[in-house]
Amino acid sequence: MLTVSVVATKGGVGKTTDAANLAGLLADFGYRVLLIDADIQPSLTRYFKLSFRAPHGLSKMVMSGALTPECISHVELPPDTFTAATAEMNANGGYIHLVCSDAKGSDSALQIWMSNQLDRLVRIRIALNNPAVQESYDVCIIDTQGAVGYLQDAAVNAADVLLAPVAPDVLSAREFIDGILMLIGRHEATANLGYKVPAIQCVINKTENTVDSRTMSQLIREQFLEMRGRVNVLETSIPHLVAFKKAATAQVPAHWIDPTKVSDAMHSFLWELIPSLRGQFVPSHRGQLTAAPQAAQATAESSSTEQKSVAQGG
Repeated sequence: MLTVSVVATKGGVGKTTDAANLAGLLADFGYRVLLIDADIQPSLTRYFKLSFRAPHGLSKMVMSGALTPECISHVELPPDTFTAATAEMNANGGYIHLVCSDAKGSDSALQIWMSNQLDRLVRIRIALNNPAVQESYDVCIIDTQGAVGYLQDAAVNAADVLLAPVAPDVLSAREFIDGILMLIGRHEATANLGYKVPAIQCVINKTENTVDSRTMSQLIREQFLEMRGRVNVLETSIPHLVAFKKAATAQVPAHWIDPTKVSDAMHSFLWELIPSLRGQFVPSHRGQLTAAPQAAQATAESSSTEQKSVAQGG
């Protein structure tokens, strides 16, 4: 199981959007995806409609050190309210399960409990390393709080890859660089305990076709040496498109709302994170959606692009 933790030291840069849409795309490929909402502002918990809401969630998983069925909710894809759904959506047998966040606020019971635990750094990793969990899922994506804290530390330590989103504006770029350096320094201090900082992949979100946006994107890419060579900035950037907001409203992946521009960007994004999928597409890519009356849905542009083979979940 590949574990990706989405981290940031500033809110509003698109962490939850990246986590939810990567999960949706992977499920369309046929993969079994586990989402964990490890944020004290549980946006990911509210992103998708659930077909089953588990009685417990993040707190029980972390405190017990075990991921059991009573902590695992099931995402409904497509939701019954999404009238534009077609047979091409979620056609490969993939699914998304979700560990909901119940740790609202910095003074939540979970945060207080973790502050007194000497092994707080490994609590999420212990739960995920269970053989039954490893065999049940292909990919785990952890959405973290937009600030340094116990939950972010535990999510970093559980990850194989860190995904760090940044927005192309001056304030976000400066805070991103400072925050990443702080994160690296914080976790390199645990090297004596045998821990390592996972590879860090930066994705530039909310890009626009403007001079300012392009200039800031280039500035971020040029900070490789300043970030001590530990951060790779992906070539793919995620455009600022209304389809992402519409998708959140409809509680579906954004590539279903816009199977052209958004789908192109999300496929390219996924290929850089998981190179073995390069050149492969989900069935709905550049397809024609059935028209829907709701504002939350959109009619996609048709394309004569030949559909390519689809990866099956392992």
